[in-house]
Amino acid sequence: MAICEHLSKVGDPPAKTPEGCEECLAAGGRWVHLRRCLECGHIGCCDSSPAKHATAHFHSAGHPVVQSFEPGESWRWCFADNQMA
Repeated sequence: MAICEHLSKVGDPPAKTPEGCEECLAAGGRWVHLRRCLECGHIGCCDSSPAKHATAHFHSAGHPVVQSFEPGESWRWCFADNQMA
């Protein structure tokens, strides 16, 4: 399977809130795992987390690719094409 267009064009922006999910930190929420948007550096919580902020960021900002922000993980996911790299 060929890599999708979005995954082939990602950047490497610095994390905006390296200490955790931006929205959860602001609201006093909690997360399970973190994802970094590869367009703007937004840190959001995964879909196993109560608020699912990484997916919400995709829907509101239209930024399709995230990368795991967990130590030792480097996989990427494209929300638009439901494809992992």
